Amino acid sequence: MKRAARLNAILDLLADAGEVTVEELVERFGASPATTRRDLDSLAEQRLLTRTHGGAVAQAVAYELPIRYKSHLRTHQKERIAQAAASLVAPGMVVGLSGGTTTTAIAAALAARDDLSGGGGLTVVTNAVNIAAQLATRPDIKVVVTGGVIHSRTYELVGPFVEQLLRGVRLDMAFIGVNGMDAASGATTQDEREAAVNRMMAERSRRAVVVTDSSKLGLSAFAAVGGVELFPSVITDAEADAASVEALRDAGYEVLLAD
Repeated sequence: MKRAARLNAILDLLADAGEVTVEELVERFGASPATTRRDLDSLAEQRLLTRTHGGAVAQAVAYELPIRYKSHLRTHQKERIAQAAASLVAPGMVVGLSGGTTTTAIAAALAARDDLSGGGGLTVVTNAVNIAAQLATRPDIKVVVTGGVIHSRTYELVGPFVEQLLRGVRLDMAFIGVNGMDAASGATTQDEREAAVNRMMAERSRRAVVVTDSSKLGLSAFAAVGGVELFPSVITDAEADAASVEALRDAGYEVLLAD
């Protein structure tokens, strides 16, 4: 397992169990005890966990909201998508993250990176309070929260206050989670308020990317976010149905398969 994936897996274990031991991690991931201790030390330096004798415990502030928000559906696919998305981000960028389980995984992948401190850090603009809490303890990531009215089901901030802030910023890249991604309908969500925020975040970005696991391809939800003119790129997992991928590519989308 690559180091970045291993660090994310450690954080997932902490989110579930609250504490881990070096012995448990060695058995689970197959890395040496010395490598495992270095992994924990690196995450502790990023304030993503607290080291203990023989292991680590979760940072309460960093994990209280993500635990409640966390979805256990298709987590491996979302982690692969998150790694692919995070690889497109260079230090110094301003990145927009909408709410959703896949974008939450992207936030974790960005937080686990150890190349930000010497490269100008990173600025993340988000309307998801769980993502803001997840990144708040990472000193190399500046977190900008949009404001707005909180949607209790998704932890996303919606409404005119969000749009007012987004009008005043420019993003290098935006990753937008969706409930459906179809060649004809484009990106869609279940909630029209979330769709409006997602659309504006994409419009304020130099490059907007839909991130979705393959179970949502070929589906259309209630509220339209935008088509290929707004989202030239889609990142999904390698288990995507070939016909759905071909349809998206025929419609003009660049489809990246994360494996």
